[in-house]
Amino acid sequence: MTAVAPTAPPATRHPSPAPRLARWLLRLHRPALRVWVGIVVVLSAALLWLGGPLTDASAAAWEQYNACAGASKCAYDQPAIIRYKEVYSATTFAVLALPFLVAAWAGATLTSRELETGTAQLTWAQSVSPVRWLTAKLALPATLVVAGTALVVALHHLAWSAGKGRIDTAKSWSDFTTFYSGGPLTVALALLGLAVGVLVGLLWRRSLPALGTSVVATTGVFAIVHTALPYLWPSVTQVRSRAQDAPSGAGIAVDDGILTSTGARLPNPYCGGDIFPDCRAAYDKLDAVGYYRDFHPLAHYWPLQLTATALTCAIVAVLVFASYRVLKSRTGGTPRGASTTG
Repeated sequence: MTAVAPTAPPATRHPSPAPRLARWLLRLHRPALRVWVGIVVVLSAALLWLGGPLTDASAAAWEQYNACAGASKCAYDQPAIIRYKEVYSATTFAVLALPFLVAAWAGATLTSRELETGTAQLTWAQSVSPVRWLTAKLALPATLVVAGTALVVALHHLAWSAGKGRIDTAKSWSDFTTFYSGGPLTVALALLGLAVGVLVGLLWRRSLPALGTSVVATTGVFAIVHTALPYLWPSVTQVRSRAQDAPSGAGIAVDDGILTSTGARLPNPYCGGDIFPDCRAAYDKLDAVGYYRDFHPLAHYWPLQLTATALTCAIVAVLVFASYRVLKSRTGGTPRGASTTG
């Protein structure tokens, strides 16, 4: 007679903590998610309005104005021109504000609030390791931030392109606000704001100081990227003789000045040109033979956008790495299920 071995009970499958953590994050930050979706929807609608009906109306008004050809009386739709300008300015600055809004939210609520109230420590002790907690805090918001910012940036670029060559007062591609709000650099800057807010929240562990510090730090890094931008791609040099005016035109200026007979570059005194005797004497004293101007033409738009985006993403990677290091130092590499004190 053979004994039948008892069958082992089937293993109980526990749901993966990743989906549960994502759902918990969405519930926890539901008000912020609603605000973000609302901002993206409203801004997208405004940009579609700008690139469609407003652009068409403004372009028609400029056609009417230009057809007057200097006549003493001219009938044209001036309100359409003004409306386009106002909506363009408002939507452009709204797009530029997104990275700073993300930084303020991330600094005030994403990590600092849970550390301040002790919720994070309770989560680590019960179900989720600190590393997984931080990964979720970074990954899910980053996905939503990139998706929303990329949408409005693309719509802004399309709206600006719709008015190019049709509206006499349309902004040039090299305009500071237009350049940033219509390219991938702003998407990277929004990620930068998120990474800064997360790191500052881990350092401060208090909402209000983290909010202010995050905005200030994001502004500082933005200033660094903006300062480095003209030098991230080789510029083009334009040269003119003294008999001509100093070179000018559209594009992002890098440097300008005067050239001597030896090819040396000197600052331009800007005294008015050779038509003025004092100015001519000043140029002769400097041994000036012409002018130079280093700048970026329209062909450099995408190289500048992509190199600046790569630089910003590299800074984001450093900030994310620093966040994990700070978390490890604060928790001592606490494993899941261990008690952690704030």
